[in-house]
Amino acid sequence: MPQALAMFRRLDRYIVPVLILAGWEAFSRSGALPAALLPAPSTVAWAWADWVFGTDGNTQTYSGHWLFDMLASLSRVLAGFAIATALAVSVGVAIGWSRTVEVIIEPTLQTLRPIPPVSWIPLAIIWFGIANKPAIFLVFLGAFFPILLNTIHGVKTCDRNLIRAGAMVGGGNRQLLRFIVLPAALPSIFAGLRIGIGSAWMLTVTAEMVAVKSGLGYVLWDSYYFLRYDLVLAAMASIGLLGFLSDFGIRLVMARVLHWQRNTTIQSGEI
Repeated sequence: MPQALAMFRRLDRYIVPVLILAGWEAFSRSGALPAALLPAPSTVAWAWADWVFGTDGNTQTYSGHWLFDMLASLSRVLAGFAIATALAVSVGVAIGWSRTVEVIIEPTLQTLRPIPPVSWIPLAIIWFGIANKPAIFLVFLGAFFPILLNTIHGVKTCDRNLIRAGAMVGGGNRQLLRFIVLPAALPSIFAGLRIGIGSAWMLTVTAEMVAVKSGLGYVLWDSYYFLRYDLVLAAMASIGLLGFLSDFGIRLVMARVLHWQRNTTIQSGEI
């Protein structure tokens, strides 16, 4: 019985995806919609396989090019996300720690924050042209504000008693930030990173549809024009998979960095 329960717990995460795929396959095969408009998962998988491995050339010019398209999108995501992380964490810590910096900078940032990143596309194209730079810029915009706001929240909610205790034993501002404030803010910062990486993938695909001529988003949009909806869905699945893996990577780093939080949670649960 315990072995069966353990097996179920390992497989329970796959129940919903399997049910969705089975229902989708059955609906596509039922003929309720033309197969060209809603390709079955098996059809999408066949096109995806050719896109990745070049099995039979059914995706034509994209046959065997998935790795190049994936790396093009991934490089833009990582570049924009890295810039957003470095700047957002630095500015967020400054705003959360200093009332003066908050008064000077935050109103401007809060004015820019509601502007949708996609509305920057015309300016990005004018400023950077049709290349990687506008996509990286849009990824940066999409990831910056979630990381910034979560960093500010993490710094502001740090236990003031810990800060006072550190100051009483002679800690200066730099020591307080390094050894007390930043460790306390890390859970919020990682939450912002997880939100930011999702936004980064959404924005790079949007940019590739308009301002770039390569990557998963470009393949998705180009396939739409040629009515290859199986390839459109394969591109969507690729983006979803890469987004999941990116989030999984951040969670691995978070589990390693915040090991003390996991131990505290386990001990609280045991109590």
